[in-house]
Amino acid sequence: MRILVTGSKGFIAKNLIAELKSRGYSEIFEFSRQTDSTLLDEYCEKADFIYHLAGVNRPKEKAEFMKGNFEFTSILLKTLKKYNNNCPIMISSSTQAQLNNPYGVSKKSSEDLLFEYSKETRAKVLVYRLPNVFGKWCKPNYNSVIATYCHNISRNIPIAMNDSSIQLSLVYIDDLVTDLINALYGCENRVGEFCEIPVIHRITLGEIKDLIYSFKNSREEHSIPQMSDTFTKKLYSTYLSYLPKDQFSYDLKMNIDQRGSFTEFIKTADRGQVSVNISKPGITKGNHWHHTKNEKFLVVNGNGVIRFRNIDSEEVIEYFVSDEKLEVVDIPVGYTHNIENLGETNMVTIMWVNEVFNPEKPDTFYLEV
Repeated sequence: MRILVTGSKGFIAKNLIAELKSRGYSEIFEFSRQTDSTLLDEYCEKADFIYHLAGVNRPKEKAEFMKGNFEFTSILLKTLKKYNNNCPIMISSSTQAQLNNPYGVSKKSSEDLLFEYSKETRAKVLVYRLPNVFGKWCKPNYNSVIATYCHNISRNIPIAMNDSSIQLSLVYIDDLVTDLINALYGCENRVGEFCEIPVIHRITLGEIKDLIYSFKNSREEHSIPQMSDTFTKKLYSTYLSYLPKDQFSYDLKMNIDQRGSFTEFIKTADRGQVSVNISKPGITKGNHWHHTKNEKFLVVNGNGVIRFRNIDSEEVIEYFVSDEKLEVVDIPVGYTHNIENLGETNMVTIMWVNEVFNPEKPDTFYLEV
């Protein structure tokens, strides 16, 4: 299938084209302001499907709204008529098409032009009235508050906010791209004469700001956001894409002694925490038990033995572990336990515990195995 994408250098188009290519589509005609205008004829003659994503939303002069949105749409449709190409065409409009402002008027005019074109040619048209779209590769300090906040907060640049209670309707770029590709197969999400993205998030500006600041602070806290909330999950992915290139990494505090080290890696509000334990050769760690706290051990380097004993029994249970066969060992409550490095090199163990450590209630009691 030969696909024409206008506005190919834009935020939505870049994400769409990347996904199309990853799915094996190779004949993609990319058209932008930088493309030789004479190529539009060739593309319109050959295209089997068109994603019309070109548009103007932040011009220097108001007149540019009509030129960039309505007039280019008109040129595109006339070129298609020239070659009698009635292939399906999708256009990215805006919810502002319902408003009486220069941008909205230009978008509404483009919609009407496309509907008239469909009546005349019987070509299938898909008009997407999009709310705010967010995700990777969106230009900050332009027309996306989320892109701006992610970019600025990650760089300690102050952000402006006049009213934190303003509620936004938001579409995540991956959800949008999924529906746009579904449209290739005639499976777009239609609501009346328009197309809509099934998943829309509604959240206030203040809530967005607080979430993004929490993402920034999570590095110091060794925490990760609440991934069960779909908007938080998508916003966190977006935030990470705006990190400065020299700040992808961050340090962890290693608690080092003569036995090795213990380092907290990740803490969560409801899924416990993950740590990395390094034991030197011949070292035994542990010899304690818990009432409610439970753990999972995974040796990823070296070899050793994990020993258990029910505190009411003399029987010692042993599990020999090594990096040659990765296996998770559960640490049941009521069992005192330890782990000994039997090798000649450092043994590295990934440790998960079901709750973040609380110094006021450690639930840890010393007892030799």
